[in-house]
Amino acid sequence: MTGVEMNVFLSKNTILPAMTGLLLLTGGCVGSFDPQTDAASPLAPRIQQLVDANREYPRWADFPAAPTDLPQPTQVAANVQALNADSGALATQVEGIDWTLDNDPTAFVESISRRFDPARMAPIGAQTPEEVEAFAASLRRRAAAPPPIDRPRP
Repeated sequence: MTGVEMNVFLSKNTILPAMTGLLLLTGGCVGSFDPQTDAASPLAPRIQQLVDANREYPRWADFPAAPTDLPQPTQVAANVQALNADSGALATQVEGIDWTLDNDPTAFVESISRRFDPARMAPIGAQTPEEVEAFAASLRRRAAAPPPIDRPRP
């Protein structure tokens, strides 16, 4: 079976003409990377001033200097060890807490429900139909679009 029958790229001899053709086609774009400002434009002086002012930007002098007050690696290692020690001490303190939540969950729920005002926790369904309709009407009034603005016609 030949290369043509297998639908294979023909040979290395076709690469050079293909690349040459591609370069010739894209060669016309070279001038677009150096645009010229129209001198007759009223903004031309301002555009040229901005281009000239920012031609050398950014400069290395404009970047911030490297920090000089960084801690040494030994100090960072000491801080990490101190944090690990504090974490271990905290873990031992947490283990020492007498957790009482798992003794009687119903008593815990009742103690919490006694702290809340049941009137404020009432569902919306406790309202009368008239109150619901009045609330809906107030929402409809708030949702009405404002009157259109008179605009002068050209």
